[in-house]
Amino acid sequence: MEALLSSMGSKCPFLVRSSVSTLRTLAAQAPAGAAAAESGLAKVAGSCPVMSKALDAKKRAMHTSAPAHSAYPLQGFPAHPAKEAPLAPTHTPAAAAPAAAHNVAGTSTAGRPFDYDGFFNEQLEKKKKDKSYRYFNNINRLAQAYPTAHTGTGDNVTVWCANDYLGMSRHPVVTEAMKSAVDMYGTGAGGTRNIAGNAALHLRLEHALADLHGCDGALVFSSCFVANDATLCTLASKMPGTHIFSDASNHASMIQGIRNSRAAKHVFRHNDVAHLEELLQKVPIEAPKIIAFESVYSMCGSIGPTKEIIALAKKYNALTFLDEVHAVGMYGARGAGVAEYQDLMSEIDIFTGTLGKAFGVVGGYIAGSAKLVDMVRSYAPGFIFTTSLPPPVVAAALSSVEYLKESTLERSGQQLNVRDLKARLRDVGIPVVPNPSHIVPVMVGDAELAKRVSDDLLRDHAIYVQSINSPTVAVGEERLRITPTPGHTPPMMDHLVDSLLHLWRKHNLKFEKDWELAPRANVGTGLVVDQLVKMEDLAIPEHFEQARANNQPMLIH
Repeated sequence: MEALLSSMGSKCPFLVRSSVSTLRTLAAQAPAGAAAAESGLAKVAGSCPVMSKALDAKKRAMHTSAPAHSAYPLQGFPAHPAKEAPLAPTHTPAAAAPAAAHNVAGTSTAGRPFDYDGFFNEQLEKKKKDKSYRYFNNINRLAQAYPTAHTGTGDNVTVWCANDYLGMSRHPVVTEAMKSAVDMYGTGAGGTRNIAGNAALHLRLEHALADLHGCDGALVFSSCFVANDATLCTLASKMPGTHIFSDASNHASMIQGIRNSRAAKHVFRHNDVAHLEELLQKVPIEAPKIIAFESVYSMCGSIGPTKEIIALAKKYNALTFLDEVHAVGMYGARGAGVAEYQDLMSEIDIFTGTLGKAFGVVGGYIAGSAKLVDMVRSYAPGFIFTTSLPPPVVAAALSSVEYLKESTLERSGQQLNVRDLKARLRDVGIPVVPNPSHIVPVMVGDAELAKRVSDDLLRDHAIYVQSINSPTVAVGEERLRITPTPGHTPPMMDHLVDSLLHLWRKHNLKFEKDWELAPRANVGTGLVVDQLVKMEDLAIPEHFEQARANNQPMLIH
C-alpha cells in the first residue's frame, strides 16, 4: 500500500490527504459476510468521479448473461460449437467460469442438475458403437479337469486362452501350501506391510524372487499392474529431470506409471532399437534415464531385443526396466524369464514379474538392487498404502516359484504344444501373427467378426478363446489369442483347428494367403520366425511322447 501511495498520491487528492493506516481501516470496514465491494474504501471510491465509472463497468461485466453455448467447454465433456463465431477468449480460463453447462444430448441444462446416468450411458454407447465394449464370459475353470471349465449354464468347454500357462493354479504343491497356510494363519493379511501385514511368508517370498532373478532385493505387490505403475512413477518422479523411453507396445500398467510420474516421455517404435538410439541421443548424458520394455509382448508374442537395449542403456547411461510378466516361470533354466534364457540377467537393473500367470496364483513384484528396492518400498504409495497379500496366497506363490526353479517338465510340455499348434494352423492357412514365443495370435482383422467367432466357438464348439479388440490391439488387427498349455491334448488341438477352419469359411474370413495384398502385423508377409526356445534346450521325458501318442495330457497331477 505504501508503494501505491508513492506512485498515485500526486494524482489523487484523496490519496494525498490519507494515511496508510486510514486506508487500511477503510478497507477492513465491511459487515460480516459482506463482499469486498461493500467495504468503507469501496464506498469512498464510489464518490470519486473516476473510480465510480470503473466500478460500474465491473458490475455490468459480472452480471452479464453467458452465451448458451460455450466455445470452450470443460475438458472431457461433449463440445457443442456455437452457431456464431466466438469472441476471442479473455485471460480468465474457460474451465474456471464455464459459460453454460450441457447435458449429454447437447441441450442446455442451465439451472438443472447434471445428468450423470445419461453421460455414463453415452460413454458406453460410444464403446458399443466402435465394437470395443467388453463382454465378460462366465468361465469357471475346473481344477480337477484342467484345461476344462464350465460356463454359467453348466456346459463344459475347453479353455484355450488362460494365462495360467503351466497349470500351476491346480498343482498339488501349490494348493496344499495354500490350504496349510489358511489353517495356520487364516485368510487375510490383517493390514498393510507397515501395520500387521508383514509376515515371515512375505519375507521368504521376496527372498525367493530376488534369488530367482539373481538380485539383492525384491518387493511383492498386490499385482504387477500396481508394481509397474508404482515403481515407474516413484523412480521417475523422485529422480530430478528423468526421461523415460518406452516401447510403443508396452502394457497399460507401464504407460500408467509413466503418465503418473509426469516425467519426460519418449516412445520408440516397437522393438526398434535404431529409433530408440535416435531418441536417446537427444537427451543429455547427465540426465537420469529409464528404458522400459517387455520380454514377451502378450498380444503379438514378439520378444524384446534385450541384448541390444542393454547395450544402448550402457552407452547412454540409462536404467533398464524389464517387464517379464509373460515370461517368468516359462523361460530359463529356473523359470526366471527370457533374460535368464539369454544369459542376460546380470545386465538388467529392474525386473518386474507376476505371480498370477505361469506361477498360477496372484500378485506382482519387482527385483533389483537392495537400495533401489528399498527406495521403492519407502516411497511408493501403491506399496505403502494397501493391504498386503494374504498369507495363503503368499504361501502358494512361494511354493510355485520354488517348484518351478527345479521342475522343467511344465516348460517343456508347453513348448511342445506351442510348436505343434502353430504348425497345424500354418498347414491349413489359418493366419497366425508370426512370433518366437508361446503366444498364438490368430488374426481376424475386424472387431465385430472377432467377437462373433469367439461367441460361435463357445456356443457351438465348446471352445473358449477370447477375442482381443481395440484399444488392446490396433484397429484392423483384432484377433483371437490362443495359449497352449501342457494340459492340452492332440484331440483337443484337432477339434480347435477343425472348428477354426469351419468358422473361417462360415464367416468368409481371410486366410494367410488373403492377407498378402494388405499385410497387417506381419501376417501375409511370408515371414517365418523360429521359436526362441530351441528343441535341444527342452528336457523331454519319454512318457511325454507316450502320452501324446495315446492322446493323453503330458502332465497329470
